[in-house]
Amino acid sequence: MTTRSVAWACAVLAVGAACARRGAATTPAPAPFTTRVVALPGGPAPVRMDYLAFDAATGSLWVPAGNTGNVDVLHTATGALDVVAGFVTVVREVRGAQRTIGPSSASVGEGVVYVGDRADATVCALDATTRERRACVPVESSPDGLAWVAATRTLWVTAPSLPGLYIFPADAAGALGTPRRVPLDAMPEGYAVDAVRGIFYTNLEDGDATLALDVHTFAVLSRWSPHCGTAGPRGLAFDAAHRRLFVACTDAVVAFDASNGAVLGRADTGAGVDSIAFDAASQRVYAASGATAMLRVLRVAPSGGLAVEASVATGHGARAVVLDDRGRAYVADSEGARLLVVEPR
Repeated sequence: MTTRSVAWACAVLAVGAACARRGAATTPAPAPFTTRVVALPGGPAPVRMDYLAFDAATGSLWVPAGNTGNVDVLHTATGALDVVAGFVTVVREVRGAQRTIGPSSASVGEGVVYVGDRADATVCALDATTRERRACVPVESSPDGLAWVAATRTLWVTAPSLPGLYIFPADAAGALGTPRRVPLDAMPEGYAVDAVRGIFYTNLEDGDATLALDVHTFAVLSRWSPHCGTAGPRGLAFDAAHRRLFVACTDAVVAFDASNGAVLGRADTGAGVDSIAFDAASQRVYAASGATAMLRVLRVAPSGGLAVEASVATGHGARAVVLDDRGRAYVADSEGARLLVVEPR
């Protein structure tokens, strides 16, 4: 493991819209959000990012930086950056182009953080504090998203290339055992967990469906359609207090009542959306549109309806977002080799 300390590179951007009466000039309203820039090792070339994970126990954001072979760990309070090196990378053809792939996903367990590496189809457990690697286990298919389910002490792994889920049991030290495969009829994409009711949610990208599974029996409890179209649904976020599920299409976010599947609202975001994040304290959903280079901040109404509250400039292709415990959004700008930290004023 190598460790570097990288200072914050901060730039405050004015975002938000001016309030104006028809035909009358007014003073622009104060920008509701500020943006800070965190440059990542490996730039200025692209640093490929997909699934990020925030560890509230250590105040750390884990950033698998695939093509660099590193996992960057940002200390959100200080801005210092640790670099955990030595992950496997390989060059493969991806959508007709040669691309270096490597670690791409992270999930926080109990005292450990799990990292999925697409290059060698493994999941590795790392000590959440020391960053030391404990053990790696193979996955039958290249891992995509990782989700820790505390109620059953299991790690759920989505595997699109071999449609299904892999559920790994974990012992008291976080070591993973032999997985059980739960086959699905299409490619899983994204995840959210209802820890109170013991429900795991995932989308079927090529089935335009959202599934709810029992975390104990693995049975499919519900199947709904977000009506995303041929591009299918992507990321998920869950509001435990109101039992609402937010599903990202590539160009919109749909809100479901998770108790009965009723659609509560929908908001357009612009194209190129992947993972999304929900902040319970402010009742906001964050969705990054890679095609428009904008982070859409959606306000959730008491009824569950969605409306765009603000648009924050990001970067072309930036499509993944995660929140910390202070309501700050971290947008993965792979092409810019940076994280954009968006914070309410």
